[in-house]
Amino acid sequence: MTKLLVIHGPNLHLLGKREPEVYGNTTLEDINRKIKEWAGQKDVSVEIKQSNHEGEIVEIIGKAKNVFDALVINPAAYTHTSIAIRDAISAVGIPAVEVHLSNIYAREDFRHKSVIAPVCRGQVSGFKEMSYILGLEAALDLVCAK
Repeated sequence: MTKLLVIHGPNLHLLGKREPEVYGNTTLEDINRKIKEWAGQKDVSVEIKQSNHEGEIVEIIGKAKNVFDALVINPAAYTHTSIAIRDAISAVGIPAVEVHLSNIYAREDFRHKSVIAPVCRGQVSGFKEMSYILGLEAALDLVCAK
């Protein structure tokens, strides 16, 4: 069975309350429920993690090698700053897809640069919670194409 790891980065536990004009009213629990429904329909195993701490995200990624077939990650604010998360993704060598609820390229200038994207196979942004489902579809396709 294909095993996918989903990582939600900092502040995503605040979804539904935080800047609804940007992120909508969907909560992280809603997103996780949709991810699990998708996994059930695809007969895929999904493990979901959320952390506000860069080092914890790095450790989660570091333990993914030989356990998961692909990674879907929303690094949130770490998208623009975390060389450590970038290096962890690169080091484990499993296909990764970066996702964002908002279109990071239509927001503040500092959000236009992702240091994570170059070590990912692709990026999905701007489709609210559907970004995760599209990212999962892409990750599954990458695994099946091996």
